[in-house]
Amino acid sequence: MVNQQRQPICGASWWWQWLPIMLLLAISQTTDATPPSNGDWWQRTVFYQIYPRSFMDSNGDGVGDLPGITSRLEHLKDAGIGATWLSPIFRSPMVDFGYDIADYTAIQPEYGTMEDFEALLVEAERLGIKIILDFVPNHTSDQCEWFRRSVAREHPYTDYYVWQDGRVDPNGNGTARLPPNNWQSVFYGSAWTLHPDRGQYYLHQFTAQQPDLNFRNPAVVEEMREVLRFWLRKGVAGFRIDAVNHLFEADGFPDEPETGTDRDPLSYGFTHHIYTKDLLEDYDMVYQWRALLDDWSRVHGGDARIIMTEAYANITFTMKYYHAEYDDEVDGQPRAAAGSHMPFNFLLITDLNRDSSAQDFVYTIQKWLTYMPRVGATANWVLGNHDQPRVGTRYGAERIDAIHTLLLTLPGIAVTYYGEEIGMVDNPDAISSDGGGGDSVTGASDAFIVFSRDPERTPFQWDGTANAGFSSGPTTWLPVHPNYRELNLAAQRLAERSHYKTYQALVALRAHETFRKGSIQLVPYSSSVVVYVRELAEADTFVVVINLVAGERAVDLVAVFPKLSAELSVASSGSASNYRVGDIVQADKLIVGGYDGLVLRSMPLMSR
Repeated sequence: MVNQQRQPICGASWWWQWLPIMLLLAISQTTDATPPSNGDWWQRTVFYQIYPRSFMDSNGDGVGDLPGITSRLEHLKDAGIGATWLSPIFRSPMVDFGYDIADYTAIQPEYGTMEDFEALLVEAERLGIKIILDFVPNHTSDQCEWFRRSVAREHPYTDYYVWQDGRVDPNGNGTARLPPNNWQSVFYGSAWTLHPDRGQYYLHQFTAQQPDLNFRNPAVVEEMREVLRFWLRKGVAGFRIDAVNHLFEADGFPDEPETGTDRDPLSYGFTHHIYTKDLLEDYDMVYQWRALLDDWSRVHGGDARIIMTEAYANITFTMKYYHAEYDDEVDGQPRAAAGSHMPFNFLLITDLNRDSSAQDFVYTIQKWLTYMPRVGATANWVLGNHDQPRVGTRYGAERIDAIHTLLLTLPGIAVTYYGEEIGMVDNPDAISSDGGGGDSVTGASDAFIVFSRDPERTPFQWDGTANAGFSSGPTTWLPVHPNYRELNLAAQRLAERSHYKTYQALVALRAHETFRKGSIQLVPYSSSVVVYVRELAEADTFVVVINLVAGERAVDLVAVFPKLSAELSVASSGSASNYRVGDIVQADKLIVGGYDGLVLRSMPLMSR
């Protein structure tokens, strides 16, 4: 990633020197990354992640719940959102706030009841909003009945989890045991814990309270299939599959090779995770789940049920989740298997930040579009989630509108984390030295301050009343950001211009056929300005201009995209922009304000 220490070079001499290379770059990066037809529902909509504890509290206990979500679904409709995925709502002791599931088919009591969930589905259907559930198949809670029975070696649960005897301690008395190998937990420490009742070690790639299921046991695979069927019968539109690249471990449980870059043997960075992550069986399980959902849609009718997969992996591994192509044939055709509709693309989170240059942005965007399969794949762009700092914190609050302009005009699917549409930022006051009521995974230590995920999980800021309108109770599970009196949805809806109104207008503009089906050409105009054109034969052509820095920049769009009309109309601008929708600008003499994100409309491009 390029560190922007040098002064931006925007003079004419620089531009004409590099113009041939820029034009070649634009041509070489013309990408058709959207479906040729109108596409299925999931290819056309914007997805929105709700963190249930923080969205809306209906009963004053300070914790968000299902009736609260139901009461606020109108907001999603108003914003133009077509689908929302809920972080886990299943019964859980909440060691990892729902990612440690005790019962996959029961609702966490503090969130409500199954009747509350069914009422949410009814209201969502009325509003035309799809509901996606967070599915956590890699591990359960240690309070799950399956685990308790497995500890007791009760048939058929004996091998539902990954159990090993461990190694004899060479420095002990012959009976002392050590963990089976050098595998580490993602959350630090050994990935193995000795259970005194069973007398064996169990594997947990996350916390010790999250034992890994044994997916080499066909009974476990069938249990997970039945969980999917249970919620499909309820009427959900699909599943976001958590930590999918951790499902399988290598047979024999060999030690993993050391990285040589981290000398702490208890740190996750101590080894290369070649035996615990990204195994071929992980992909095959996704293909099996996709087949189940496709079969369900064929039998029961209705819209497609979808899979979204979370895997922090290199881009080559991530692309394998889309589908598989095999060497053999079936009925004279190459055998293939469909996989994830949306292997989550985290590049806007992991590879870019406030210090990134225009070249970094173009490279990162084009990286996904280049590696993505040419057929049967739709791009997606995840801008934030419950594990990562918010957009305004990562990129700077001054860039919120510009980054949303980017997100909502790229080809494919956009995913928004709750609160980003109004520009919420991390609340550092949500971190307490003892862990408070927040992120219990990171624990009470200095590591908590560094790695806590609480700052990006604070309550939604609905209005300027007490607790930002999130709860009528005296306290909330995490403190509301103190800026809520100025930064809240109610105020932004009333304002002439705001983050929310910019976001809302961009979502509406995204429905234009050029954004749904058109190609894209990306160019780093300078180190601080990204420009790209979205075009489609016999439809409007749009140019997007993103200024990453505070100062104004002069841009000659005709020099980069010669087929543009001389005059362009402003289709969208940031909430602090000097331009308004409908303003006319000169394509060869555009002045872009600091941190502005502009969408400009050209004349229709005739077929050629």
